[in-house]
Formats: sequence, structure tokens, C-alpha cells
Amino acid sequence: MSNTQPELLKIGQVSSQSQLPVKTIRFYEERGLIQAAKRTSGGFRLFAPSVLPRLSFIRQSQALGLSLNDIQDILGIADSGQRPCQNVRHKFQEKVVEIDDRIQQLQALKQQLQVLIREADQRQKMDADYCPIIEHANE
Repeated sequence: MSNTQPELLKIGQVSSQSQLPVKTIRFYEERGLIQAAKRTSGGFRLFAPSVLPRLSFIRQSQALGLSLNDIQDILGIADSGQRPCQNVRHKFQEKVVEIDDRIQQLQALKQQLQVLIREADQRQKMDADYCPIIEHANE
């Protein structure tokens, strides 16, 4: 009789195959993003091979700007047997709004810095404790 269960992976093997540090894998487990299939009698974590595509999904989600809380929500939906695509779409729409807001903030900061650069020589002559370019920036 053959054993058809997949071989469980030690955390070091998961780290090597996923190219994630062991510390990150432990953190994801603590956050509930992944689960160890079981532990050895010595307390070592053992993971099912199915953890590897899940870790890849987590990494891809983070690269797209999703927070770990967002990812946890998405995985929770998937774990309940549903496809989380509507949730993902909504989170991406929120992310686009955040990015637009951040772009506006950065453009305003860029304009302020450009003014300070143009006026730097003039501002250096002002009285200040440290650097008049910064200390008189809002004048």
C-alpha cells in the first residue's frame, strides 16, 4: 500500500523553495496567513507543499500594494471556498484612489522643494539655528 500523502516540508525547505526568509514565514504563520500542517515531536514546523503557491500569492499581492490585512481578508474568502475576485477588485479601486492622493501630495511637495532650491542662495543669508532653507521654508 503506497502512501499518497505529499511529503511535508520543513521550514528551511519552504524558505529555500519560496525564497522567503524563515523569519518571514514564521511571521506569516503568526499572522494567520499560512498554517503549518503539524509540528514534529521536537516542535519543528512542517508545511504541506500547498503552502508554496500561497506564499507566492502573498508576495504577489504585496508587490501590488496590498497590506497584510487586505491579503488576510482575501485569503479568508478563498479559504471559505469562494473566489475573492470582487473583493480584490474593490481593494484595487481603493488602492488607486490612495495612489492618486499620494501623487497629489508628492507633486505639491515637489513644487515646494523646487521653490526652495531656486531660493536657496537667498535663504542661506537669513538668520537660523540650523539651516535657514528649511527653517524659513513656510515663509
